Amino acid sequence: MAQSQPQEKLASPTTVIVDIILVAAFFVFMFTVLRSHVPSNDPKMILIWGAYTSACMSGVFWLALWMFRVVFRAHRARNAREK
Repeated sequence: MAQSQPQEKLASPTTVIVDIILVAAFFVFMFTVLRSHVPSNDPKMILIWGAYTSACMSGVFWLALWMFRVVFRAHRARNAREK
């Protein structure tokens, strides 16, 4: 039986910290943008719906960030094998 090659870890403590910072910054940015689009005059409702929508969009941003990272590493590994 052939031994499988060791796989590179996809997450290190540094990448996790960078991801947390990027997602938090994206959340704050989206919250400031979306706050003016909530159709209400109640500050509590503006806060709730702006935060809820920003949280959903931040989750999608986090998934896109990880998909980009995985595809980029696979692309880099393929180019390294071809050389």
